Amino acid sequence: MIVRPVRSSDLPALIELARSTGKTGLTTLPANEERLAQRITWAEKSFAGQAERPDTDYLFVLEDDEGLVVGISAIAGGVGLREPCYNFRVGLTVSASHELNIFREIPTLFLANDLTGNAELCSLFLHGEHRSGLNGRLLSKARLLFIAEFPELFGRKVMAEMRGICDEAGRSPFWESLGRHFFKMEFSQADYLTGVGNKSFIAELMPRFPLYTCFLSPAAREVIGQVHADTQPALSILSGEGFNYQGYVDIFDAGPAIECETGKIRAVRDSQTLVLAIGTPGDDAPVYLIHNRKREACRIAAAPARLAAGTLVVDPLTARRLRLGAGDHVRAVPMSSGRESQA
Repeated sequence: MIVRPVRSSDLPALIELARSTGKTGLTTLPANEERLAQRITWAEKSFAGQAERPDTDYLFVLEDDEGLVVGISAIAGGVGLREPCYNFRVGLTVSASHELNIFREIPTLFLANDLTGNAELCSLFLHGEHRSGLNGRLLSKARLLFIAEFPELFGRKVMAEMRGICDEAGRSPFWESLGRHFFKMEFSQADYLTGVGNKSFIAELMPRFPLYTCFLSPAAREVIGQVHADTQPALSILSGEGFNYQGYVDIFDAGPAIECETGKIRAVRDSQTLVLAIGTPGDDAPVYLIHNRKREACRIAAAPARLAAGTLVVDPLTARRLRLGAGDHVRAVPMSSGRESQA
């Protein structure tokens, strides 16, 4: 498997991936040929250095050795720099009366734009038939190694919005208790509109004053900051890289936004540039994430490798996947963070 930038010839494969996401699938990957073609165009401009940071969309695909595209992931260069980025900040209001001997701590939700300017990890989807081995971790972590190689393209922080709790029919208890009263539409429709870039209705319809969570249903309160079961593996991967929850949630399903300073991301902080050597890494060689250090022709692989006197020894197949030869320079970092299994 290899992670590489998307290209226009991938459009049919992305349409098929979008259709396989299901009824409540990925809102940033709509099964709409025009929208996907437009996104691919912007991704190609981004990798070519022809887009400003507020408009950059680095869209990657996971491809097998036969050329079959089985997954996607992306990095948005800077959220909220063209139009507002909205989240709820979870706060606390304290009320007290000494005379009545009453002391209350009431969680509150504030509509905020605090995450503006952050790079965002987004659009992660792997076809169900390929959710095994290293595929999921490669698809997710490859973006971090790209950021490590080109930190000047991104903001001071990197964030990721995790999918919140909803049932099998796609109903969100948080939306049913809050959002529906202001938007008068189904959760899936509101989520789709923001996914395709139509966010103006949020500012027009969402109240600006603090919302007291005690007015929400018990089911809605319970899911604030909680992650959907299908998203737990993605959360585990990013938690192992240093991402954590800082009290911001999605305004529709209350899923948590996790974040980390760019330089403190484990794959960014610990990666190093090495000279590639081709040989036999050995049966006990650890798996490395390896980047060919190119931008438009970026290729990232996960493979057993061995450090030896300033070189990274990989097998011939890995070198071919990276389209590199002995003596070329790579950026590499161990695939495992150590914290990932604990997370």
